[in-house]
Amino acid sequence: MLMTFVVFYLLTTIAIGLWASKNVKSTADFAVAGRHLPMVMIVTTTFATWFGSETVLGIPAKFVQGGLNAVVEDPFGAGSCLILVGLFFAARLYRMTLLTISDYYRERYGRGVEVACSLIIILSYLGWVSAQVTALGLVFNILSAGAVSIQTGMIIGTCVILAYTLFGGMWSVAVTDFVQMIILVVGLSVIAFFAADLAGGADKVLALAVSKDLFRFLPEPSFTEIMFFIAAAITMMFGSIPQQDVFQRVMSARDIRAATRGPVIGGACYILFAAVPMFLVTSALVIMPEEAGRLIAEDPQKVLPTLVLEKMPFIMQVLFFGALLAALQSVAAATLLAPSVTFVENIWRQFFPRMSDKRELLTMRIAVLVFAACVCSYAIALQGTPIYEMVSGAYQVTLVGAFVPLVAGLFWPRATTQGAVFAIVLGLLTWGLFLAAGLGQTFPPQLAGFLMAAVGMVIGSLGPQKLITNRHGSHHHMVGVEPGHRSAS
Repeated sequence: MLMTFVVFYLLTTIAIGLWASKNVKSTADFAVAGRHLPMVMIVTTTFATWFGSETVLGIPAKFVQGGLNAVVEDPFGAGSCLILVGLFFAARLYRMTLLTISDYYRERYGRGVEVACSLIIILSYLGWVSAQVTALGLVFNILSAGAVSIQTGMIIGTCVILAYTLFGGMWSVAVTDFVQMIILVVGLSVIAFFAADLAGGADKVLALAVSKDLFRFLPEPSFTEIMFFIAAAITMMFGSIPQQDVFQRVMSARDIRAATRGPVIGGACYILFAAVPMFLVTSALVIMPEEAGRLIAEDPQKVLPTLVLEKMPFIMQVLFFGALLAALQSVAAATLLAPSVTFVENIWRQFFPRMSDKRELLTMRIAVLVFAACVCSYAIALQGTPIYEMVSGAYQVTLVGAFVPLVAGLFWPRATTQGAVFAIVLGLLTWGLFLAAGLGQTFPPQLAGFLMAAVGMVIGSLGPQKLITNRHGSHHHMVGVEPGHRSAS
């Protein structure tokens, strides 16, 4: 019976996404919804894109094991990223009217840096989208009582998201995000009230969290603990900023007010609402202490679904799995679209500079299909890896490779192409060496890579310039403008 409701819900979201796809007439419509989204939709699409499998399943699992200190990366770092984007980056990037974040790297540093940063950004999405696909597989497996294997569930989930992302692009993603955020907020809020009632009151749940020291946020006052705390905080806080999905939301806004305020409100809502799944998993420790303890030892990601299936009435089960699927679909759809658009606009287009808009739109859709197949295969290969770790690993590569060139280019006039190349190479090399040499236990690899990227930018930009690149590439694709013509805006 529950599976019937889930299937109905999935078919409804496909129908909504396909209905929204009628707005897609060009690559700008597909990639950034033609820059027509009002502020309320920028808020809902930033919130819904962040609120994924790691928020509903990954964060509660980490929280119940290590308290707030264990989730500094997400939700605190992740939500802060959106706030920083709105405050410092959105206005500058919005005025440039570019189609992808990688277009910025080309405009500022030239073709080589554009391609390098595009590859870094595309690579980072593998882990993030895989985490959503993994969670979809887990949901289908739990709901079918094991009749649908996790691998089969992953394939079904990928096909559902593909059904509307492939045709509607950013328009379908934004409209379905709007609907899914309402389901998510209402569903999880009702379940939280019901869980508090089952536990004998919210005060009992909070008292248990206090007794287990789950509200401890700051690290122990030792060098190693502080360094790992800082590294965790900046992984998503900074590593998510040079991401195409964040950029798409900024560029999809219909005016600069929506572009700057939307992410700030979305980020603040995300940090606040991420507390709900943490409350729910703590309530499970009160409601079913023995079973919750066993699940935490085996697979803490199953605590919440098990609590809902075993202790709550049918309507609550429908609400929970509806909300969970809403979270997974909204993130997976956005993160399938972003790397596909980046690949076509910033890598494929190099080889076909005179490609028509219609041909480019078709190529973007093919790229979405190919990337979905890659992600599904990657998720199946990595089965068993915790969702939180998959998401965390995804952002380390953009933190060490793409963040410093973006910030320096926007805020430091003396940043040069040579500086950007030094930053990318030193950042990635240091991060890779720390991981390969097993030094990750003594000092966080992503922090080492980030610091060396900053050093590389300064040395490369202030030193003798051996590497000088023509900043403007052969094509200059603006939103709503034919390639080769600068926008009047």
